Amino acid sequence: MIISASTDYRAAAQRKLPPFLFHYIDGGANAEHTLRRNVSDLADIALRQRVLRDMSQLSLETQLLGETLAMPVALAPVGLTGMYARRGEVQAAKAAADKGIPFTLSTVSVCPIEEVAPAISRPMWFQLYVLKDRGFMKNALQRAKAAGVTTLVFTVDMPVPGARYRDAHSGMSGPNAPLRRMLQAVTHPAWAVDVGLLGRPHDLGNISAYRGNPTGLADYIGWLGNNFDPSISWQDLQWIRDFWDGPMVIKGILDP
Repeated sequence: MIISASTDYRAAAQRKLPPFLFHYIDGGANAEHTLRRNVSDLADIALRQRVLRDMSQLSLETQLLGETLAMPVALAPVGLTGMYARRGEVQAAKAAADKGIPFTLSTVSVCPIEEVAPAISRPMWFQLYVLKDRGFMKNALQRAKAAGVTTLVFTVDMPVPGARYRDAHSGMSGPNAPLRRMLQAVTHPAWAVDVGLLGRPHDLGNISAYRGNPTGLADYIGWLGNNFDPSISWQDLQWIRDFWDGPMVIKGILDP
């Protein structure tokens, strides 16, 4: 398949990935009204061209949180990236480092912090949820600091799990979900070999390291979902500061 535009990547992903994975990354919460509005609003932004100006010395380089970025962009955290490509978090981190921008590792990554951080030559960012199990949060912060993570991305807009209607239809959740996922993998042999076989283990590395046992998709939906903390408040940021003294990005604020 020829990739000539960003939309081609979506089409390529739909061809390669089993439906439960494609629709998980392609979809949003509830009936996806907000997702569609976001896409529409971004499409409405136009750039005004200025002509007859010297373009020979342009640079997108900028400084952010004590780091030099080749452009004002950072890769956002994406859960289960290691299910989309073989050891996907490592691949994404290397790609970001090659372009001179930060990569943000998700709490619910397949590859653990200790696998991703040594694979790149620039500092990595780490995303953390507010969870009822504060022991896990403290453990994750300590491991992130030990691995050389420079910036914490603290997600505050998910006090409860999102209601993802599309997941029930795709096989990520809903009736007979494990069987449906297995059948989908069989019908996508390229993914089944590259990721399903060669990309193991498929547990959630950061959570498994804390719990001491493999943590798969069932736990992603179960343990993690039950641990989101609806009591999150500004006081939680102070608690985080007791264990993290580096730069911190608060992710998810839409209304001050």
